[in-house]
Amino acid sequence: MSNIFDRHYKKYDAWYDKHKFAYLSEVEALKKVIPKVGKGLEIGVGTGRFASVLGITMGIDPSRKMLEIASHRGVTVHWGFGENLPFWDSAFDYVAVIITLCFTKEPLKVLKEAWRVLKNNGKIIIAIVDRDSFLGKFYQEKKSLFYKQAHFFSVREIEKLLRACGFSHFIFYQTIFQLPNKMRSIVEPQKSFGKGGFVVISGEKR
Repeated sequence: MSNIFDRHYKKYDAWYDKHKFAYLSEVEALKKVIPKVGKGLEIGVGTGRFASVLGITMGIDPSRKMLEIASHRGVTVHWGFGENLPFWDSAFDYVAVIITLCFTKEPLKVLKEAWRVLKNNGKIIIAIVDRDSFLGKFYQEKKSLFYKQAHFFSVREIEKLLRACGFSHFIFYQTIFQLPNKMRSIVEPQKSFGKGGFVVISGEKR
């Protein structure tokens, strides 16, 4: 999977400029749950689009090309995979996995690794394109360059995986209520899920 992102990293990164209102709306939803203080890690940091604006100082990704861009955006980067994080136990106050989970080979193992590197009472933040939403259905039918190899999840599936790892105290936010290329302004995120295409799920390690 990393080969796709290595080959097409410029096209990936350009998506955020082309669909800036969708991107900024996603950022606003993530801001609702991302801690304002503490040491954070983004698994699947990509080009650092989210980490760099959310104050997440460290990121890991298997695409070296993308990590170069993330590094230029001020993120401390590590090459590697979410299934085998090169960090000590209890090293982080929060871990974010933004879109990435649908591209991983072993999503449950990624979440278990997130649990391991989180401190007690640490927070995990998962962001997905909800498989059951209008946007999830659109991407599954469209078979885009990146999403054609993705395994989409529903919100309840993510919640089930998180519970299996021991996470609890969930909070949900949603945004993106029309196709990204139709958006002309930043959308205020709404609590819960079921309408928005982009859903943020926050849980805690207790």
